[in-house]
Amino acid sequence: MKTLSRFVTKFTHLIVAVLSCFDRVIFKGHLALAAPRELEYFVDRVLKVRRSDFMKTLAPQYSDRLVQHAQDWAREAGRTYEYRTGQFRKDQWAQDLIRDQGISEGLVGILCTLETCPSFTLVPGPERPQFVSRSRQQRVLYYYFLDPQFGLIHVRLQTWLPFTIQVYVNGHAWLAQQMVQKKLGFVQQHKAFTQLDDPIQAQRLADRFAQLDWPKVLNRWARQVNPLLSELFPGYPVHWVVDQAEYATDLLFQSRTALSGRYRALLDYAVRTFTPKDILGFLGRKWDRRFDGEVHTQYEDERWFGTRIKHRMKTNWLKMDDKFSTILRIETVINSAKEFWVYRTQYHRDGTSSAGYYPMTKSVSSLVDYQEQALACNRRYLDALAVVNDPPPAYPELRQLTEPKVVDGRSYAGFNPARRDDVRLFRAVLDGDHIARGFRNGDIRQPLFGRLKTMGQQRRASAAVGRLLKRLHVRHQVAKIPRTRRWRVTERGRHLLGVAIQLSRCTWPELAA
Repeated sequence: MKTLSRFVTKFTHLIVAVLSCFDRVIFKGHLALAAPRELEYFVDRVLKVRRSDFMKTLAPQYSDRLVQHAQDWAREAGRTYEYRTGQFRKDQWAQDLIRDQGISEGLVGILCTLETCPSFTLVPGPERPQFVSRSRQQRVLYYYFLDPQFGLIHVRLQTWLPFTIQVYVNGHAWLAQQMVQKKLGFVQQHKAFTQLDDPIQAQRLADRFAQLDWPKVLNRWARQVNPLLSELFPGYPVHWVVDQAEYATDLLFQSRTALSGRYRALLDYAVRTFTPKDILGFLGRKWDRRFDGEVHTQYEDERWFGTRIKHRMKTNWLKMDDKFSTILRIETVINSAKEFWVYRTQYHRDGTSSAGYYPMTKSVSSLVDYQEQALACNRRYLDALAVVNDPPPAYPELRQLTEPKVVDGRSYAGFNPARRDDVRLFRAVLDGDHIARGFRNGDIRQPLFGRLKTMGQQRRASAAVGRLLKRLHVRHQVAKIPRTRRWRVTERGRHLLGVAIQLSRCTWPELAA
């Protein structure tokens, strides 16, 4: 998969490896009894028992059966089974077991906690008691495994219906296991690779993660931890979805010195420059007044792993941090798949289907789409950062904008980076709304001239914008998108116009008013 960006090209003399890979991925499995009506049918038609008897007798027996299964498994394997309450780091508990007991494969330990989870309760109905969805405090089992293919994973099982299963895997841990099997050299530290002997082959392996037969893999783990699936529900399949997916692009620099100063400049630029429109653009969205959600930037500098900046849009976000002062990580986290539109087949309720752009689904078969969308977000973010830390003073480069340009015997005036109107033009074409889809004349007209009431004013403003775009076009700052009325900013334009805006903010801050 292509992972290079203008940022990588610019600093290729300092970057020794680039790797794009899934990080944390959380799957959820829902038994086909997740709706009250489905449970009522199962109790009335399959079990043929009274609903009150089911809640008083059978449901607690099912919970006890799952807990007993966990205790028996831990005892037979010689592993730890522990019941704990309160707040504590569960992953650290598993890591301590691995270290203290020297575990290298198989079951690590089973943790039982008391949590409040979605379930069912029985309430009075018009004719008979009815099931309704309601949260219930219940025992929850955490199975920790050292899997030969996926490394350390955990499977979380609710012990009351609908027996929801959550599976945590890590793409970097899976890739490490794959590279061990392929005998590829690497050094890994806290789910990050600080050395890769063959980055190209590592990237090829990482791209296979989304294409695994996930239903088969997940069903195998589900049957291991929940014996009721085969004993009581053989005809009820588990529907698997992607609950959360993190996709990271790691840029490994030659040394701490090569990254440290530049990282501070990147953070400063991101904090001062990226607007909510930019954040939406990085995440493949366009600003709309009807947008109902929160967009903000969070800066954290009191972290053990280093300083981090996070740009959040609703429940999805982009973040940048430095791992061990040698790795620049750009990571997209997708919790809400429907915010991304992909080309796929949509099946309608009337039985028909149509192909086109529709919201991305949470199905495990969409993990390839998760990968493509997240990688595009990472690349757009890196491209926007490519203007940072250019060799000062950048005045020779700005000369391309300021001097007149003669094309076909016609002279086109230059721009003045110290002039408010010109800086406003640069900001308009670099607006975050245009990152993914480009822009039209009207998109630039409103920021420059505001809302125009008459058709005559609109025509004159449109002609003026056309002349300005032509002046940018002859300098190769913008280019026409074929067979459309849209323009896009070229790589040269994004770099040079970004430098002009950055220089104006630092040298003439009054222009930002």
